Amino acid sequence: MRVRLIAIDIDGTLLDSNGRLPDANRRAIHAAVTRGVEVVLATGRTFHHARPIAAKLGAAVTLIVSNGALVKTSEGGTLATRFIPRHLARDLIVATRPVRSGAAIIFDRPDTGQYVYERIDWAHPQRRWYYERYHMYMTETSPLETALNEEPVQVAFNGGVDEMRALADHVRDLPSARHLTLTLTEYEDRDFSLFDVTAHDCSKGATLAAWAARREVRPAEVMAVGDNLNDQDMLEFAGHPVVMGNAVAELKRRGWPLTAGHDENGLAQAIETRVLEAGT
Repeated sequence: MRVRLIAIDIDGTLLDSNGRLPDANRRAIHAAVTRGVEVVLATGRTFHHARPIAAKLGAAVTLIVSNGALVKTSEGGTLATRFIPRHLARDLIVATRPVRSGAAIIFDRPDTGQYVYERIDWAHPQRRWYYERYHMYMTETSPLETALNEEPVQVAFNGGVDEMRALADHVRDLPSARHLTLTLTEYEDRDFSLFDVTAHDCSKGATLAAWAARREVRPAEVMAVGDNLNDQDMLEFAGHPVVMGNAVAELKRRGWPLTAGHDENGLAQAIETRVLEAGT
């Protein structure tokens, strides 16, 4: 069945290992859009972090950001939301304070109130570049829970892989955990991990399924391409799942079709062979 919608992860999939957008990927996406295929960038990134990548594509795309909590246009319009109830976000922030360092709350806002944080060490080599590039969207507040004057998109933590696994285990034992979605995204080669908490049943896959239904696209007409743990349910939903050659071992064990790695234009290869050539 012809692919009508492609859902693409950003880091480790669309971008190479240096965080650059390969020309081959840009050309393949543009060709797919030209043929009437809808392209969705589905990412754990916040909107302000994902929007510059979308702008580089030179094609109209939709963004699923914050691991499914928001669906946005590339211009910033909000198309769908899955917010965390304020009382659950407050309980989480307070309950984790004794066992974590920094934390952040993400809101659906266009200004410095979009990313509110406390106790984050921005001198850390894995974080410094982020602050330098996106500080115009960020505000420091302590205690963090005082910033909860509306429902947030997500509560975010980051740090070493073992540190974030331990924090995730701690959160899973909280009474409120059953009302939340916990997502780990790991980069073991850098010993860095993102631990994101979103609303109940919120994920890339759940939001992609809802968006596809809204667009009257069946799962069999969806291709999804990803490389990390937070892509798993998106790949499960899609009738055409494709795993990057640089993907984490857990995804590769699922037996889904593999493409080349992100430094070998694996995304472009997948689009060319499974969408462009298949549609000729």
